[in-house]
Amino acid sequence: MKKVLTNDFSWSKSRHEKLAECKRAYYFHYYRSWGGWDAGAEPVARELYLLKKLGNRYTWAGSIVHETLREALLAIRSGRNLAIEAIIEGAHRQMQRDFNFSKGGGYRRERYRKEFAGLVEHEYREPVGNDEWKASWETVKAALGWFFQSRWIEVARSLEPKQWLEVDVMDFDRSVFHLNGVKVFAVPDFAYLDHDGAPVVVDWKTGKAREGYDEQVLGYALYLSSRYRLPLEKIRAALVYLNAGAEQTVQVHPEAVEGFKRHFQSSVASMRALLANPATNEPHPEDAFPMTGDLTACARCVFRRPCG
Repeated sequence: MKKVLTNDFSWSKSRHEKLAECKRAYYFHYYRSWGGWDAGAEPVARELYLLKKLGNRYTWAGSIVHETLREALLAIRSGRNLAIEAIIEGAHRQMQRDFNFSKGGGYRRERYRKEFAGLVEHEYREPVGNDEWKASWETVKAALGWFFQSRWIEVARSLEPKQWLEVDVMDFDRSVFHLNGVKVFAVPDFAYLDHDGAPVVVDWKTGKAREGYDEQVLGYALYLSSRYRLPLEKIRAALVYLNAGAEQTVQVHPEAVEGFKRHFQSSVASMRALLANPATNEPHPEDAFPMTGDLTACARCVFRRPCG
């Protein structure tokens, strides 16, 4: 039987950030675009759905790094050798294909690949110079170069099959846990059982450190504890800044976890306040979702055209 999709209420770090940045963009992304993937959907929903799938050159670079690291780790898990130069060159070629597809507006004619739809810079014909585009590749190249020389390759190679837990694979049915009755999505970049039996969760970052990253990995720790029935207090967490070549330990202690839960409860309350019917996740009308006054956010928003 074909699964019927319903727009159920859930929470994620990205959803929280979208709401904090602009309520109107949040409405377009999570409600007005719903069903826009269907050929029979109304034009507005189809357009909003297409736009919300677009990335920008910064998120694109980050996603290429994450995809490459995921495939490298999966190769190690299956016992295959890594041809590092070929892997890095493969990432470069993928970016070239992505760029050409997006520049030609291919995302408006056909589906391309799951991880990439197109770039907002091309959709809005932003004046991005060649040096700026090249910088995206240099970010990817530097991140991958550091990773393949880092200790994480040997960490992965040292693991037995039973020690592997997660490698950045989204599963809408299993990549979730429930907190206070709310479905929470979590997709750790890398999680495993260390040789002393302690669970470890790692999050790769291509950008600079910023507020909220600690709470993101605390959410991953709660997810691992729930899904694999692991003692939360024994989970170790780390943020790895690939371009800076730096690692940050995140303490998974009761005070930090309670702080995450308070932040989560406040975020959920803000989201539910915008619903006409919380039981069915039905939102109030569009006017209840005001536009942000931050023009910097507007300038980079994928919905700048329909928003007006």
